Amino acid sequence: MAGVNKVILIGNLGSDPEVRHLSSGSVVANFNIATSESYTNKNGEKVSQTEWHRIELWDGLAKVAEQYLKKGQMVYVEGKLKTENWQDSDGNNRTTTRVRGLSMTMLGGKGSNESSGGEYENNMPESKPQQNASQPKSDTLPQTQDEEDDLPF
Repeated sequence: MAGVNKVILIGNLGSDPEVRHLSSGSVVANFNIATSESYTNKNGEKVSQTEWHRIELWDGLAKVAEQYLKKGQMVYVEGKLKTENWQDSDGNNRTTTRVRGLSMTMLGGKGSNESSGGEYENNMPESKPQQNASQPKSDTLPQTQDEEDDLPF
């Protein structure tokens, strides 16, 4: 059986994305997002915990991040975990785990100039907006008088 490597995060950007344009023509954007959760401990005190996640976006998604993402903005990211191992200048083994974003939806919130977000995926040549995240999809069409009369029951 094959494994599953999927990450879903909703959080706020800790800083503007760092974007690099590589000599190969690829574009990569890196940024951190904070996710927070609150709970009440056994003493009845409310406790809030924040986790920081390093996000990496490539090509079309990186271009969208460069143009639209700003510090404090809320974003939804789907992707997978990627772990890299290397040796630092002192010869110590180091490991970094980051989220390689495969799709992203801008949700607005802090630092956002827009009232609604856009949804983007990395499998598109130039990631283009899909359905607006704030607009519900309509699966039903309005009925007319004639359609109601044709019901079999």
